[in-house]
Amino acid sequence: MNDLSNLTVVDHPLLRHKLGILRSKTTHKKLFVDLVSEISTLLAYEVTRDLPEEEVEVETPLERTTGHRIAGRKLVLVPVLRAGLGMVDGFLRVTPSARVGHVGMRRDEESLQPEEYYFNMPESLETRLVIVIDPMLATGGSAAATIDGLKMKGARQIRMACLVAAPEGVRALGQRHPDVHITAAALDRQLNDIGYIVPGLGDAGDRLFGTT
Repeated sequence: MNDLSNLTVVDHPLLRHKLGILRSKTTHKKLFVDLVSEISTLLAYEVTRDLPEEEVEVETPLERTTGHRIAGRKLVLVPVLRAGLGMVDGFLRVTPSARVGHVGMRRDEESLQPEEYYFNMPESLETRLVIVIDPMLATGGSAAATIDGLKMKGARQIRMACLVAAPEGVRALGQRHPDVHITAAALDRQLNDIGYIVPGLGDAGDRLFGTT
């Protein structure tokens, strides 16, 4: 996975502009929350680019014509708690009928290994596209563990969306789940010696919820 072929970095000037503000340590909480949601909406367009469609007949004010609608079962969004919650509204803005599951993962700060503390999903995962959302893809451990759990519950179509990814996390997730494609707003340089993305944007959960 040295070529990071499991990753798409969205190339858009509006996204780069918003991400630049998001990274700044002087960006206050409300603006940070708003930007995470706005960037998530832009990512949602890319992640859902190839959803299956079907034609439907539509009556306009002038005549009948052919329209389109998304085919198949509703999407499932899976925010990884807690920081993933900050991306949900942005995705729901363009996929309002999506179901929302939740996975609680915490990272042991010494081993850097994920520990699951909550898992709740809609029914029929095997027939739905599942999109895991988390602002940061660092070591890839929490994402991989989340996807392990989803597959155990029957999910077969899984994608991931994040704001910022580290090459180490992209490679690790690709090795463990090569069928899961990642869409990100940025690919950063690397992880530091305590497993944080640099240059990164700090702890997304703390900045979203005003905690330390």
